[in-house]
Amino acid sequence: MLAVGFFLSAIAAPYVIFQILAGFACGLMYVRLFVIYHDFQHRAILQNSLAARLIMRAIGIYLLAPETIWNRSHEHHHNNNSKLTIAGIGSYPTISKNRYLSLDRNEQRLYLISRHPLTVLFAYVTLFIYWLNLKSFVQSPSKHLDSLFALLFHAGVGTAFVYYFGLTTFLVGWILPFFLSFAIGSYLFYCQHNFAGAKFRENNDWCYVNAAVASTSYMKMNPLMQWITGNIGYHHVHHINSRIPFYRLKEAKNSIPELDFAPTTSWHPLEVMRCFRVKLWDSENGKMITMSQLNKCREAKTSVA
Repeated sequence: MLAVGFFLSAIAAPYVIFQILAGFACGLMYVRLFVIYHDFQHRAILQNSLAARLIMRAIGIYLLAPETIWNRSHEHHHNNNSKLTIAGIGSYPTISKNRYLSLDRNEQRLYLISRHPLTVLFAYVTLFIYWLNLKSFVQSPSKHLDSLFALLFHAGVGTAFVYYFGLTTFLVGWILPFFLSFAIGSYLFYCQHNFAGAKFRENNDWCYVNAAVASTSYMKMNPLMQWITGNIGYHHVHHINSRIPFYRLKEAKNSIPELDFAPTTSWHPLEVMRCFRVKLWDSENGKMITMSQLNKCREAKTSVA
C-alpha cells in the first residue's frame, strides 16, 4: 500500500519537488516489494494462496522480472554462486585473470562493461529491459512470452504517462522509481558477491555452503535500510537456505554463531568503490584483483622475461 500511495503522490502532488520526493519514496518501496516477490519465488512465503500467486505474477510483470526468466536465472545463481564463469547467468560474470588474458579485445571489453558501475546504475535499461526481458524473449520466444508482455506493458504505460500527464510526471512518477529501485537492487546483487574478500572456485572445487559463507557478504545497514531492503543484507543466511523468509533472516543469523564470521560490506562510498574496482579472480594468490593489479602483474612478467 505504501508503494501505491507514493506512486499516486508522484503523479498527483501539486508541486514538482513533492512529486520528486514521492518518486524517491516509491522507488524505495519497490525495492522492498521486489524482495517480497523474490521470497515468494523461492517458496519461502505465501505458497498456499492462489490470490498471492496471481498478485505475484502481476508484480513480476510490473517489476520487469517475469516468473519464467526470474526463476530460471535466479535458481541458477543460487546453485552456481561464486563459480568462475563468463556467461553470467543470474549473476555478474567473474573469470580468472588467465582466462581474461586469453580473450580477444572485444570479449575483454564486453566483460568489463558487464561489471561497470554505469551498467549497474542504469540497470533499468541494461539488466531489466535488455538482459532479463528483451534478450530472453529474442533467444527463446516460446519460453518467455511473459517477458514480451512486460516490455509491452512498460512501453504502453510509459507512452500513456507522457500523453496524459506530460513529460515531467512521466520522469518523476514512472522512470524515477524504477531507475532508483533497479539501481539499488542491482548494486546489492553485485556487491553481495563481488567484493575484495570474495572467494571463487572452479566447478570441481565448489561447495554450496562455502559459497554461501565465504563468497556471499553480510551487508551492514541501519534499521531503516534493512526494512526497505527486506533484510537482504543477511544475504549469506539467505544463501544457506533460501526458504527462510526475509523477516526471519536476522533471527536465523543470531541463532548460528558461525554466520557471524561472514565477510561484510556496507553502503560506505569507499566500500562501494572497492567493490566496483575488483574485476578478476587471481587463482595463484586466491583473491580478487583490480585492473591496475593485473597490469602490474603483466609488467612484472614482462620485465622478468
